[in-house]
Amino acid sequence: MPAASFPPAMDPARLHARLIKVSSTDRALHNNLITLYSLSPSTLPSALRLFRCLPFTPTAASWTAIISAHSNDPAAALRLLVSMLRRPKIPSQATLSALLKTLSSSLPSFLFSGLQIHALAHKIALPRLPFAGSALVHFYCKARRPRDALNAFEEIPDQDEVCYGALVVGLAQNHCAADALSVFATMRSDSAVSSTMYSVSGALRAAAHLAALEQSRIIHAHAVVAGLETNLVVSTTLVDAYGKSGIASDARKVFEGMVTDANLVMWNAMLGAYAQQGDSERATQLFNEMLRQDFRPDEYTFLALLTACSNAGLADESERWIELMTSRYGVVPGLEHYTCLVGVMARVGRLADAERLALTMPCEPDAAVWRTLLSGSVVHHAVDMATVAGRRLLELDHRDDSAYVMLANIYSSTGKKDETAKVWTEMRDHGVKKEGGRSWIEVRGEVHVFIAGDRKHERMAEIHAKLMELMEEVGKLGYKETDEDLWYHSERLAVAFGVVSGSVPKGKSLRVVKNLRICGDCHEFFKYVSRVIGREIVVRDVNRYHMFQEGCCTCKDYW
Repeated sequence: MPAASFPPAMDPARLHARLIKVSSTDRALHNNLITLYSLSPSTLPSALRLFRCLPFTPTAASWTAIISAHSNDPAAALRLLVSMLRRPKIPSQATLSALLKTLSSSLPSFLFSGLQIHALAHKIALPRLPFAGSALVHFYCKARRPRDALNAFEEIPDQDEVCYGALVVGLAQNHCAADALSVFATMRSDSAVSSTMYSVSGALRAAAHLAALEQSRIIHAHAVVAGLETNLVVSTTLVDAYGKSGIASDARKVFEGMVTDANLVMWNAMLGAYAQQGDSERATQLFNEMLRQDFRPDEYTFLALLTACSNAGLADESERWIELMTSRYGVVPGLEHYTCLVGVMARVGRLADAERLALTMPCEPDAAVWRTLLSGSVVHHAVDMATVAGRRLLELDHRDDSAYVMLANIYSSTGKKDETAKVWTEMRDHGVKKEGGRSWIEVRGEVHVFIAGDRKHERMAEIHAKLMELMEEVGKLGYKETDEDLWYHSERLAVAFGVVSGSVPKGKSLRVVKNLRICGDCHEFFKYVSRVIGREIVVRDVNRYHMFQEGCCTCKDYW
């Protein structure tokens, strides 16, 4: 039997008996046996008994093995660390890494314990080492503290691909997309660090969040060069990135190249790409193809189908899918599925049906359900329904700025000045501030961010001049606007910059992303601008994609 291994199918009790029989004191074998015992909850007590009766003084590896064995019990793992320190025994990189991984699964309850572990690591000079340092990066990312993760990363003098991968993925998961892409670019400039499926998929996730098409294509090309294009995780993230950039055709090309190896996650990602566009026909065709390949749909599959139907305004079809989920496929609809159905009913004007569904569905409606109904009520100018939905939403979350804004807008548009004033007063009394609108556009692989009334961009004089020119041109087509504050909304600045930069060839789309719902005035403005500049304007707001071309939008004025 090799010194540090044993047959993989070996029963731990039989191996233990053999070690006792031959009076073995092999440390590696005993430590591996602790790990083997810990693989099953039923034999975990045996791991602890073995640890307490080791025929040698427990090494750092022994302590690491028993701490790792308690990955589902962070309190017990911490008690073991305290016992280790009292021996005294100095923890290794592996010890602290195992403990941080355990604490990461029980956040935020064990956040303070993680901070204490970081302090301990400093005392024994571990944060500078890549293994321990990357564990700290991972912990802080899981704790939703990306700034601390960056600080932990910068403490590591010799950052390797594991450190970079942990940080890029963590920043992307924390919606720090620009930072994730910046770190990925720094990693690529270091010839000593190789790209991994983690760093590449993390960068693609960040590009998807920004709907940064050129960044997605650049990373795709890098994945090909790095030999990672055929990695299932990378290719799935590519499908998602192209889908969220609004290019379902490119997503399909990646999908077709991997279809023989595709798992359910990749099929769902491709369905999601069609859902973004409201392409229910292609989504349904792909679903049927998935069934022919013997894949069993799950809740995410149906969420994509319902999203596609919702974006296409197909209420009856959405109801059919909800019914089929249970009756044919044995998947119980959840809150997100019913939210889609409420949304599409509201979209087509079936507000009473949408409210009835919200009140009678088997799960308790959350803020998203009432926000969806409120949005639909605003579109259809249903003041009474908007009031009911808005009040329900504020009962659940009185700090939801969108509720106050939508209620104030519908009251204002219907001449209810007193109600409008009351809503703004209530919003102020609760200390709620409207979230600032931000829009970004990608030009030559660089993402430019704008806020309403922005004057900081280096080319702002040109941008404002172009906006004035566009206002004159759309005025000739019959579009009139008296409120000058609307002229400098963030999405308009982004589009004007896209035109001024000249980076988008004639006939190609201008692509803008906005963090909030696009306002009705800008929506109407872009219809006219698409005619003036003779090209498509694509805007992805918080709700959906809007594709403006020849004076029309694919959302059909509902979003």
